[in-house]
Amino acid sequence: MTLNIKPYHDKRMNFKLNNIIRANIKQLTAYSSAREDFTENAEVFLDANENPYNNGINRYPDPFQKDLKQQIFEIKKVKPSQLFLGNGSDEVLDIAIRVFCEPKQDNIIICPPTYGMYKVLADINNIETKEVLLNTDFSLNTDAIINSTDKNTKIIILCSPNNPTGNSIPSSEVELLLNKLNCIILVDEAYVDFSDKESAVKLIDKYPNLIVSQTLSKAYGMAGIRVGIALAQKQILDVFNKVKPPYNINVLSQEKALNTLLQEGLYQEKLARIFQQKTLLINALKENKFVEKVYQSDANFLLIRFNNAKKVYNFLAKEGVVVRDRSTQPLCDNCLRITIGTERETKILIEKLYQM
Repeated sequence: MTLNIKPYHDKRMNFKLNNIIRANIKQLTAYSSAREDFTENAEVFLDANENPYNNGINRYPDPFQKDLKQQIFEIKKVKPSQLFLGNGSDEVLDIAIRVFCEPKQDNIIICPPTYGMYKVLADINNIETKEVLLNTDFSLNTDAIINSTDKNTKIIILCSPNNPTGNSIPSSEVELLLNKLNCIILVDEAYVDFSDKESAVKLIDKYPNLIVSQTLSKAYGMAGIRVGIALAQKQILDVFNKVKPPYNINVLSQEKALNTLLQEGLYQEKLARIFQQKTLLINALKENKFVEKVYQSDANFLLIRFNNAKKVYNFLAKEGVVVRDRSTQPLCDNCLRITIGTERETKILIEKLYQM
């Protein structure tokens, strides 16, 4: 069936979704999967050339992830039509670029230092990446972002809390860009569940050009099964559902994610332990002679400026402690990014740093 994208015009702005979707995507005839014809009273499935003998994984997964989405609806407090699931948030980002950006013609804007996959995904799709550096305090330079846009700017990607700096972008700044610019503002909130700051999700009903990306990989501890989340108005996600592979979330991932999300008490317990270890590590780092600054973080990691980051990094690596050297990133000279670990891992890290 050919995509039928109805023109959408928000009276407060000149944004029209239909104007920024790639022409070939608007004309796309999406793949119709076998499970789309599923009905509650169906007993015999002879439509998808599956092996009929049950072993738990012989059938194709639900392409719409209905059971898993129902649980996420309840957690995120969004409408069913505002939720899309991807094979990790990287698939969410990749689909957004493919839907809105014409290769060799359009561009996206990112704000380094930030997550490196944004540029990689743009490069894979042959899309230009414009870079607008954060201010020296890692805040967003909204004026520079606005001035850097042109008629071919289709997506601005903001990471909040930002990786690797750990700071959040105020909702007021996100809203400023949503109002000023006629392109997609994609807010990557992979670490939002560690933060007490407001999520951009509250703005979805108001802005048709907003996409919020989240994940089950970080706070929910499911990095190994790759389940990413996109939250946006229905008209955007209808296009995402036409573009995605029909079975992008496999059976085992759907089942494991659902079972894990039902264990709310365990989730809260682990979150509390991460916060406890974060405070302990911050206090220890501030007393360490090699540390010049520990940056405030709303995430489950810390960005730390050392007097000689390379020396510290090499020493820790030799001692079997793996951290991330971010010294080559803009504004991150002599900085390491360290994830908050278990009680045992935090103790080992602190002991090793004091042995230098």
